[in-house]
Amino acid sequence: MNPSMTAPTAAIKSGTQVVQRVAALLRSVSARNRLGARLIDLCTEVNIERPTAHRILQGLVSEGLIRQDETSKRYFLGSMIYEMGLAASPRTNMRDLCHAHLQQIAQATGDTVFLTTRAGFDGVCIDRAEGAFPIKVFVLEVGRRRPLNIGGGALAILSFLDDNEIERILSINKERCAEKFPNYSEAEVRKIIARARARGFVISDAVELPGVRTIAFPIFDKNNHPVAAISVATLSQRMDKGRSDLAISCITKAIEQIQPTLLTMEDGN
Repeated sequence: MNPSMTAPTAAIKSGTQVVQRVAALLRSVSARNRLGARLIDLCTEVNIERPTAHRILQGLVSEGLIRQDETSKRYFLGSMIYEMGLAASPRTNMRDLCHAHLQQIAQATGDTVFLTTRAGFDGVCIDRAEGAFPIKVFVLEVGRRRPLNIGGGALAILSFLDDNEIERILSINKERCAEKFPNYSEAEVRKIIARARARGFVISDAVELPGVRTIAFPIFDKNNHPVAAISVATLSQRMDKGRSDLAISCITKAIEQIQPTLLTMEDGN
């Protein structure tokens, strides 16, 4: 330790590191919550040594924030997270407002539909509905965060922010996109943004899953800021013009119904 560092300063630094590790583990478990998270995967993603990760996770288990399946030993979010989430829910609950519409779109298209909201420099999947098409495209798990310049729904939000905000987000997210998404191209993102502004929606290919295409529309608040997006994802070869037109029609109709209700709810707050 640096001799000039006082004991209180060192303690604060150590405490901050623990908080960062806890938050990183919770985010990683959340992203894998459907199937559960293995300890080895959590250690790799969060870059924490196995004994340290295990000790933190067991502490979270004891507090009800994480649960561990006795058979598979995989980790899942605990009931306390749900209870805390209810308390922290915004007064305008976007998931409740959009859920029925997502189900209708999934039923009409047969494909997987996602609801994404903005959280700082990230997009967060907060809901998903599955259509009847047998090949499921699970680009996102509910609760997963990705940079705002990754994924159709996030890009639909990013595209309709003001230019200065777009530049700030692209700059801040540049390093982690290059590190975590080898196929990421900022030049391609800029093209997608330009096309989205001309069309009013995003059409993009997934950077993580080759052969997957997404159509996404933004949802705006009363100040005309994009706060969420609805997207339909399916196999690229399935997304021909007829299916694209169907997805566009379904999402447009849903947002036409969602938008007035959202504005009314915001005015009521």
